[in-house]
Amino acid sequence: MTTAIDAVMEAASGPHFSGLHLDAGFRSSPRSPSTSILAESIKQPFVIGVSGGTASGKTTVCDMIIQQLHDHRVVLVNQDSFYRGLTAEESERVHEYNFDHPDAFDTEQMLECIEKLKKGNSVHLPIYDFKNHRRCSESFRQVNASDVIILEGILVFHDQRVRDLMNMKIFVDTDADVRLARRIRRDTVERGRDVNSVLEQYAKFVKPAFDDFVLPSKKYADVIIPRGGDNHVAIDLIVQHIRTKLGQHDLCKIYPNIYVIQSTFQIRGMHTLIRDKEISKHDFVFYSDRLIRLVVEHGLGHLPFTEMQVVTPTGSVYSGVDFCKKLCGVSIVRSGESMENALRACCKGIKIGKILIHRDGDNGKQLIYEKLPTDISERHVLLLDPVLATGNSANQAIELLIQKGVPESHIIFLNLVSAPEGIHCVSKRFPSVKIVTSEIDVALNDEYRVIPGLGEFGDRYFGTDD
Repeated sequence: MTTAIDAVMEAASGPHFSGLHLDAGFRSSPRSPSTSILAESIKQPFVIGVSGGTASGKTTVCDMIIQQLHDHRVVLVNQDSFYRGLTAEESERVHEYNFDHPDAFDTEQMLECIEKLKKGNSVHLPIYDFKNHRRCSESFRQVNASDVIILEGILVFHDQRVRDLMNMKIFVDTDADVRLARRIRRDTVERGRDVNSVLEQYAKFVKPAFDDFVLPSKKYADVIIPRGGDNHVAIDLIVQHIRTKLGQHDLCKIYPNIYVIQSTFQIRGMHTLIRDKEISKHDFVFYSDRLIRLVVEHGLGHLPFTEMQVVTPTGSVYSGVDFCKKLCGVSIVRSGESMENALRACCKGIKIGKILIHRDGDNGKQLIYEKLPTDISERHVLLLDPVLATGNSANQAIELLIQKGVPESHIIFLNLVSAPEGIHCVSKRFPSVKIVTSEIDVALNDEYRVIPGLGEFGDRYFGTDD
């Protein structure tokens, strides 16, 4: 068994993706969550809109963001790909056609493509021929699902429906003279036009369109980057923000009281082991205890502290903090008792109370037994239960603690695995209760079991699953 465990831990050190891989076998299972639940649970990509005047440096900014996000899947979608092809009549009078007007773009098709990408589907992007002013009928660019979608173009902020799809909107602000010089160079070299036609088009269409459509959309930007690609500080800050958002589960963006401990290959490896139905009881307990200890330590970090100074053996003064003194644990019997040893190992002499709630299907609302410290109303409470499924038992336990005088904001709920349904249930009713978990799973199935889950944690931990 040791060799098998070492192999799993070694495999876990490679690239991985969180969540459940939906193969045909899983979808056909009668216990599988509904399609709608799974669709809601798919990790949503982070969509960035990048706008600005013609030749402002939008593409340069996008390229720099992509380079810095090299460890994520990033796709760039250009609004220019969605130019409408000119009719024969329009082609004959091409110098009178305004390519900088919103009507020059097929916004409906662009919307459809971005929506499909957000749902995790691949799309075929059209390829526009700027010399002949029409789409290449036999060619397209396939774009696959990605972690980050960057939509770039002069008018990507013009339509509210497009803006609503974006998580971040960036406006690249560059001096008009610089933009004109870049436009002349680009259109003459890349698009086969002469200088006079470029200047004529700029004066007749480009500048008026910028004043009428592009510049007014600047007010929708979350971030404005002066000097475009030359502004390395702004781009570094943007990339740092994107990385922070990518590291969060979607539910953490909805509920600020949800905390998922940072995933590492070690944590993923331990989850792989305890989720394996073939693991021995000894190894299940060992790796569960390791994970529980990490969750407990993380939960303790959310307790209040007071500043204090001590004198070190070298005679120096060290400015530090003092731990919260008024603290207790409360385990939801029986699975919650598996977390008590880790709490005692971290907090010497801590008092631990117990709550027993009868669980019948999804209705864990019948209180059977409770034994709590008499002064619990004066303490911060760490509520212990390794699996947050429907949230009904947790809500019953939290309600009891509040009845005993514990402020809602003094309760921290610790668990190893949470289902989205349970998070919704607890967070909507008790928004001030902090929930600390090591992973958020996909969903509950029709039997209210967490998927992919851990099975019956208490039975597996205490050896009563035979």
